[in-house]
Amino acid sequence: MDQQMTRGEQNLLLLQSLISRDEKLYVWCYDAEGQFVASSCPEEEREVLEQAFVILGGREKLLQYAGEKDNTSPRIIGSAIGMQWALSYESERSRRLIFVIGPVFYTAPTERQLRPALRPYTHSRENAAWSVELFRHLPELPVMSYAIFTRYVLLVHNTLTGQQLGLDALVDGDPGHGQGPAGPVLQRDRNKIYLAERAMLQMVRNGDINYQGIFQNVVSGSPGVPIQGQDPLRQVKTSIIVFTSLVCRAAMEGGLSPEIAYPLGDSYIQSVEDCRDSGELSALAHTMYHDFIYRVHHLRVNPNYSHAIQKCCDYIELSLDRKIRTEDLAALVGYTEYYLTEKFKKETGQSLSSYIRYAKVERAKVLLESTELSIREIAEQLAFNTVNYFIQSFRDTTGYSPAQYRKRFGAG
Repeated sequence: MDQQMTRGEQNLLLLQSLISRDEKLYVWCYDAEGQFVASSCPEEEREVLEQAFVILGGREKLLQYAGEKDNTSPRIIGSAIGMQWALSYESERSRRLIFVIGPVFYTAPTERQLRPALRPYTHSRENAAWSVELFRHLPELPVMSYAIFTRYVLLVHNTLTGQQLGLDALVDGDPGHGQGPAGPVLQRDRNKIYLAERAMLQMVRNGDINYQGIFQNVVSGSPGVPIQGQDPLRQVKTSIIVFTSLVCRAAMEGGLSPEIAYPLGDSYIQSVEDCRDSGELSALAHTMYHDFIYRVHHLRVNPNYSHAIQKCCDYIELSLDRKIRTEDLAALVGYTEYYLTEKFKKETGQSLSSYIRYAKVERAKVLLESTELSIREIAEQLAFNTVNYFIQSFRDTTGYSPAQYRKRFGAG
């Protein structure tokens, strides 16, 4: 490394003590022009993996990322062979640095799978020689699940930047697709995946714009469609096409017209088929999900609500994890607290406190159905004053206690 080490480069050394050696997860440092600066990768693997980053399009994406103004969050990028990296940006007065975490595969690759996918990249003699080296190093290449990879990515990013981002910051991450062959999965795990996916589709039916937590829960838990073949990219595409079809149907059940939903879904599926990069496919899946949810949400906006009251309703929906105070809502729309409470009840037919309580209970139902959070944890996550108040509010709204509801409908 350079003698004048930046804080980011010093952090790179620190990170190696935090990442298990068994994971074989490497961190690379490049400048904003895409020139190599430093890496934690062993020398015997460095050249072939650095070439992989360049040949498979990673360096090109790094340069695009460096040129964007809004690149304060980490980004996962992929390739046509299923090899993944993550990018994290650091800016200092003297230097601008991009940190690359990876590469990883979500499932152990085989030469039989990779050869067809690599053909477009091996026309030159140099690239053909590189592919031979890649196959030689195949058993040593890092393999880990998406869930583990994203946690390491956030660890690296937060250490480098001082930020405290959560999983929702990886909005364009690979949503669990291509994680590998279907192994001996416990039935309980399959049931958890089903419940989480059911909750995610319910978010679409409800047009619930506060969907990130549920989306990330499914992202971390679902391995995608377990179909194996010679093309690693095909498995990702298959999973996203299935995902798109399910979301399209859920949106229609939520009120979106088939005349809108079907062409929209077909358009996204065509974009999936045209895509040649797993990282871009990940972003496309998230964009599709976001698009359908917001279309259903707009349908459910009550035309009789004034702009100010609808703004309050949207704020409440996006703030279920905190205490929602009347004074904050009044400041949001420029009303006095008294005028807001009177206007809110007149337009919605509910008091402001009842509306907030009902919205929190609806979210609690989703958490009871799709997670194993304890009742106390759910009460705390939804900012109820006490567990007893949460239980009573839930019973008054649904006719069940939270425990009864979970036993009948959920994962417990």
